[in-house]
Amino acid sequence: MLDHIFLTVLDTERSIEFYSRTLRPLGITQRHDYDGKDGPVGHPDLKGFGASGRMFFWLRQGEPSPGAVHVGFVASSEAAVAAAYDAAIAAGATSVHAPGPQLHYDPRYFAAQVRDLDGYTLEFVFKSWQHER
Repeated sequence: MLDHIFLTVLDTERSIEFYSRTLRPLGITQRHDYDGKDGPVGHPDLKGFGASGRMFFWLRQGEPSPGAVHVGFVASSEAAVAAAYDAAIAAGATSVHAPGPQLHYDPRYFAAQVRDLDGYTLEFVFKSWQHER
């Protein structure tokens, strides 16, 4: 299981606004700013996002490398997938594919995918078998 990821973005303030809007439908609403000077020499400033007391998605200023990273965010339902997709598009993302079943993976794999403002691909995913009790 992953604990966190850093995504290098061209404009952190622009990306904070984008991700605040995009991740809200997934319940990712907590924000934290980490001042790099509080870490070891050369540590970057970080802009974090999280939920349920965990900060796990961090932005840092720099030169984006969109081909190097694809981020999949867990959604709690098909409706949450659609809401995150709609929020991302409204925030300036471009569509890769609209919400729907991803039959090439599994008939119960429901997802949507966008490109963020720096060109990274983001996927919002609901896998029903992972939510069954």
